[in-house]
Amino acid sequence: MNHAVGFDNGYYLQEQKKAILGRMERFPNKLYLEFGGKLFFDYHAARVLPGYDPNVKMKLLRELRSQADFLLCIYAGDIERKKMRADFGHTYDVDAMKLIDDLREWGIQIRAVVITRFEDQPSARVFRNKLERQGIRVYTHRFTKGYPTDVDVIVSDEGYGANDYVETEHPLVIVTGPGPGSGKLATCLSQIYHEYRRGLVSGYAKFETFPIWNLPLKHPVNVAYEAATADICDFNLVDPFHLEAYGQVVVNYNRDVEVFPVLKRIIEKITGAPSFYKSPTDMGCNAAGFGITDDAVVREAAKQELIRRYFRYSCEYTLGFVEKETVQRAELLMKELGVKPEDRPVVVAARRAAEEARAAGKGNKGVFVGAAMELGDGTIVTGKNSPLMHAASALVLNAVKTLAGIPDSIPLLSPNIIESVGALKTSVFGAKSVSLDLSEVLTCLAINAATNPMAHLALHKMKELQGAEVHTTHIPTPGDDAGLRRFGINLTADPQFASKHLLVT
Repeated sequence: MNHAVGFDNGYYLQEQKKAILGRMERFPNKLYLEFGGKLFFDYHAARVLPGYDPNVKMKLLRELRSQADFLLCIYAGDIERKKMRADFGHTYDVDAMKLIDDLREWGIQIRAVVITRFEDQPSARVFRNKLERQGIRVYTHRFTKGYPTDVDVIVSDEGYGANDYVETEHPLVIVTGPGPGSGKLATCLSQIYHEYRRGLVSGYAKFETFPIWNLPLKHPVNVAYEAATADICDFNLVDPFHLEAYGQVVVNYNRDVEVFPVLKRIIEKITGAPSFYKSPTDMGCNAAGFGITDDAVVREAAKQELIRRYFRYSCEYTLGFVEKETVQRAELLMKELGVKPEDRPVVVAARRAAEEARAAGKGNKGVFVGAAMELGDGTIVTGKNSPLMHAASALVLNAVKTLAGIPDSIPLLSPNIIESVGALKTSVFGAKSVSLDLSEVLTCLAINAATNPMAHLALHKMKELQGAEVHTTHIPTPGDDAGLRRFGINLTADPQFASKHLLVT
């Protein structure tokens, strides 16, 4: 686990705030700032820019909150099909509610929630009802008539005019959402249309960390962003409008470039004046590139992220969540940078552990699973599955033993506790195996810590696993996955099931 720092978080915060305040000065009444990416826990940015605070955006917004209102957009279709946020394992509607709770903890209140492209979907109606009954204002916007080609209809009472206007108070309106395609841009433009009809001069800008416009097109940090969006077919390119207007090579991504001519025409139709934006990059408000202090460190970190994305998509393909083309796209991006899966140290160690388990259990039926973890000092610890516990369970126990200096011969779990939990699983719950997953083992360890000093010490050391790199040779079970997520571990897995059963519990 490399702790080298390549990004100055404090300088970035200072420059990003300056960029937003400078953009606000261009518009006398109101700036609608589309906030892309994740407001909280932006672990992708933290992984590819070591030193980046995953919550730096919230620190920025907390400094601006006296001047800002907050709107949250969510696409009704994402609610209906229960789209998942992969890094936390929960759906977009749950993520939206969590976002509201998290903002409140930072002293920020959501002005309103906008459900976009609403078509009376049952799940979206339930979501709206739940929020409204908690005192949160909810607006529903339907698909914009005429979009994207008929600008005269879009900018009319039939288009943006058909949407309800969300009243705001402050000169800055932050428009965010749980993921891409949430309808943030349409909401911003709809609001600006209504503002101009009220005689208010308002404008639009976009804040999105990636791709970083002033890094080369094939810089690993920008390539890692392509990998992160391979499932929605985004790709980076040189901004042709910026190149033509200024003779400067900068990087943007396909959706921003494709929509720019229409977006420019819409803004000019709304305002009745030429737009001072000459390119989609002009619309951006992103100082992340200026925060990089060690290019070599961020390059290496981004290459490691490419490998993680490849494994994630491979597992999601096996689980049926993505198509084969997504995996192939991630693999192609790795090849472009000369990176292979085995460049992730824990991959080789986990596969070796599985082979050792297979050799030791020769003649036994079942699947042999290996897992490996890289600790903060670079030490790699492994674990294997057994009749008593899963590989992830053995791995975490071995890791905390290593951190605490506890000899292998000293057990952390009482045999009586393991036997009791095993009996509960098989005799009461009808499980086919006694083997304990990580969530079960953590519960057992917490109970054992009350009477076992070594277990108590191991429990205390577990906070040092935060951010560790882990690989398993098989897709983790729900109990293992949930346990590892609680540590904030960077987990990858080979796309194989640890059981022949179709339903894994």
